Amino acid sequence: MLENPTAERRSMRMDGYKVRYWFYDVDARPKPLLVMVHGFRGDHHGLQLIADALRDRYHVVIPDLPGFGRSEPFPPEAEGTAETGGADGAGRHNVANYVRFLRSFIQRLTDGAVNPESDHGVALLGHSFGSVVAAHLAAESPAMVQRLILVNPISEPALTSDRVWASQVADTYYSLGSKLPFGLGDKLLRSNTATDIMSRELTTTQDPELREYIVNQHRAYFGSYAEKRVIREAYVSSISRTVAEVAPLLTMPVLLITGGRDPMGSPESQRRMAAWIRRRREEQLPDVGHLIHYEKAPEVAAWVDEFLTSPDPEPVEIHDELPPLDTAKPNTSQLTQLLPVVKRRRED
Repeated sequence: MLENPTAERRSMRMDGYKVRYWFYDVDARPKPLLVMVHGFRGDHHGLQLIADALRDRYHVVIPDLPGFGRSEPFPPEAEGTAETGGADGAGRHNVANYVRFLRSFIQRLTDGAVNPESDHGVALLGHSFGSVVAAHLAAESPAMVQRLILVNPISEPALTSDRVWASQVADTYYSLGSKLPFGLGDKLLRSNTATDIMSRELTTTQDPELREYIVNQHRAYFGSYAEKRVIREAYVSSISRTVAEVAPLLTMPVLLITGGRDPMGSPESQRRMAAWIRRRREEQLPDVGHLIHYEKAPEVAAWVDEFLTSPDPEPVEIHDELPPLDTAKPNTSQLTQLLPVVKRRRED
């Protein structure tokens, strides 16, 4: 029977809130540092199977993102929308603030040795929403990320995917949960019934033991958010931000691990996004969906180790111009978001 690996829990006091992170290791020998970022509604448990498989070769650190797991939420600040907050979005659980958190976390974790001006960065892995946070940090502070691993990377906004109906159902669910009175809304958002439906929708493995493990993981940890505002704010950010927005700005070697049956990003959108990354390696699991970190953890760990110990991938040619939008299937809106990024890069 699958069991949760053990890890040492540590804490870090940030600016007005406490973050808890888990240290997976077997000894104190000098080893590379690998930081992992979990996805929406999850916590460190979601990546622990991969961490456990790598702990003998790397110092693996997984923080619970602020507001999730055992980490405290960002302190509330000025009033504003769920995505933007006040004038600068302070206090909101969105990509910009999670990137700021991750930058500070890595700096403090390494006693300042890794910073936006440093000569050497860490290995950084992100799954799902964590892939967005990790990629945006890598684009903004490339000196801090030596190599980047993106598992089930978000390649297109949820409401423009081929499964837009599922995104609309999820949007109604989170909107209703945030608007209901505290007791009812919280009960809905933490409902095992809703969690089980999500698990069945995303799981592709037919292994009964693994399916049971995934259901139990989601039941145990998908309700471990701090408060309703965390869920609503992070959800809004998770369905609107993508890795594709910053793909052309990723200058470090990037490993992309994708699922051919991932409802969060069609194979077409994954290929399109990958084409913007100059130094990349791609691994696809054609019969797996959005839970690669559970269903194929040993394979992911092997690919990560090989990637981190191999020479840099040879640079490949990328498009000089954006690919034409497919008017028959208008699910490529992430490319319109790339336009200002690409233009700024060319003007620099």
